Amino acid sequence: MTKTIRLTMAQALTRFLSRQMTAIDGTTVPIFGGVWAIFGHGNVAGLGEALYGERETLPTFRAHNEQAMAHAAIAYAKANFRRRFMAATSSIGPGALNMVTAAAVAHVNRLPVLLLPGDVFANRIPDPVLQQAEDFSDGTVTVNDCFKPVSRYFDRITRPEQIVPALNRAMQVLTDPADCGPVTLALCQDVQAEAYDYPESFFDERLWAPRRVRPDRDELAAAVAALKTARKPLIVAGGGVLYSGACAALAGFVEATGIPICETQGGKSSLPDDHRLNMAAIGVTGTSAANRLAEEADVVLAVGTRLQDFTTGSWALFKGEGKTLIGLNVQPFDAGKHQALPLVADAKEGLMELTDALQGWAASAAWTDGAVRGKAEWQAEAGKATAPANAALPSDAQVIGAVQRAMGFDVIALHAAGGLPGEMHKLWQAGTPGSYHAEYGFSTMGYEIAGALGAKMARPDKEVVVMIGDGSYLMLNSEIATSVMLGLKLTVVLLDNRGFGCINRLQMATGGANFNNLLKDARHETLPDIDFAAHAASLGAIAQKVSSISELETALAAAKANERTTVIVIDTDPLISTEAGGHWWDVAVPEVSSRPQVVAARKEYEEKRKAQHVGD
Repeated sequence: MTKTIRLTMAQALTRFLSRQMTAIDGTTVPIFGGVWAIFGHGNVAGLGEALYGERETLPTFRAHNEQAMAHAAIAYAKANFRRRFMAATSSIGPGALNMVTAAAVAHVNRLPVLLLPGDVFANRIPDPVLQQAEDFSDGTVTVNDCFKPVSRYFDRITRPEQIVPALNRAMQVLTDPADCGPVTLALCQDVQAEAYDYPESFFDERLWAPRRVRPDRDELAAAVAALKTARKPLIVAGGGVLYSGACAALAGFVEATGIPICETQGGKSSLPDDHRLNMAAIGVTGTSAANRLAEEADVVLAVGTRLQDFTTGSWALFKGEGKTLIGLNVQPFDAGKHQALPLVADAKEGLMELTDALQGWAASAAWTDGAVRGKAEWQAEAGKATAPANAALPSDAQVIGAVQRAMGFDVIALHAAGGLPGEMHKLWQAGTPGSYHAEYGFSTMGYEIAGALGAKMARPDKEVVVMIGDGSYLMLNSEIATSVMLGLKLTVVLLDNRGFGCINRLQMATGGANFNNLLKDARHETLPDIDFAAHAASLGAIAQKVSSISELETALAAAKANERTTVIVIDTDPLISTEAGGHWWDVAVPEVSSRPQVVAARKEYEEKRKAQHVGD
């Protein structure tokens, strides 16, 4: 006879989560690092009580904003290379909807997070309850249906026993390297409190190990044949290299074959920046060294990347005649993009098998040596961009240079939106895997501080440096207070260019008038004069404003010794970006305009589009 234990649905959920394990470097640890929670009437009585009962084995963390706490959970998973992750719970209504943006972040970036929004009563007797949005034509719809398009798996728990198959399916998705992404379990608030006799075996400890798919023999043979004919081969390393733990395998493959590599935003830090064959960033935000090779390459091995438009220069970057694309990816959807030869496999396994199959073959010395010379030329250009200068307002690049000099190469440098991703991708020199943390799949303003908090929870031994603009800071800064409360020190460098400088530059580049991006160009009666240092200090941070690059370096050196989160503010020039490197990006310009600048921009746009090639 099956032994059972009577628990509420919420108690069963939290007990199950606390029993899921993984192994990191031979040590068994809980796969859930904890649960972020902001309680409301939709989850405080049911799930809140259950979390209290498991608080020693499944820690609960309180945040100040639901979107931010989910960002922290997502960053925790990213910093753990998807080996560990977290859950986040909110009440119904606005609390739940605040997490939808974060769900999209996880969905786009293929990162695991378990979202547990409260939901309406399954029995519908009290309807409409506080914060319930009624659909006049469908009684089953709630605001949580908004999670469906941005969840890898969605379920609504309307009976207590449904949590058993739902949690098993959730774990399969959260740990699957191909289908990994956000799982949403909408928890009807009455059902959270309802009891059921659950099988005791449901709560047995379970160890989850990453699945490593090996290549199909025919696909491997086709990829090897293509590489052996290559005169100008190139590797594009994406985030899948890091998630697979394939950095050493990648290094071995590069050194055995002499093929130069370049890195996407997600793949940056796959190899150290100082590796002789690492050309660093590729694409719209790429280095001249990487993009020159990409334009000439006849065989491109794309490893663990979804090949988004910033990587491919809106599919105008790869210009090599008769070029062949090989998609080494655990997800078939990505492996076959743009008529690529698919090589569906775990990145580590795939690279190791390619290395074995290509023994004795190497790229031509002329191609490799040319890549090395191109890298040296790029490094000289990058050094000029990041060097300190005496300008009244420094550029983003000069601030990046100061942070790099002061903080070194082994810190975790984190950013997400605005002009910084472009400059950081090209100019930041990553030293170790995971030392570069970019949310540039969804590029979410407001991810930065909350994401840094999650990264620090995952890697408490590392200094975490946040690079953020004033626009992102104003959107979401509340987790500075959470970092202070939890004793998790961050260093935040706030670049104040008084508006949305990146989009203002894009507006100008596409012929537009300066309008509604910089504060001075937006409708106003009085220009804001925001004291960011005072604001950060009010949240509990150590804060100061500096007036020069030299002062910034001094403040960063002092911040290393600080015991709590430090925010350093510096004014920057909104109009300057690094001219070296980069590539065209497809941003549609109006066909018709009364402004000659737009007409000229459209003509240039049509000319650039001729380099694009159509693919799947």
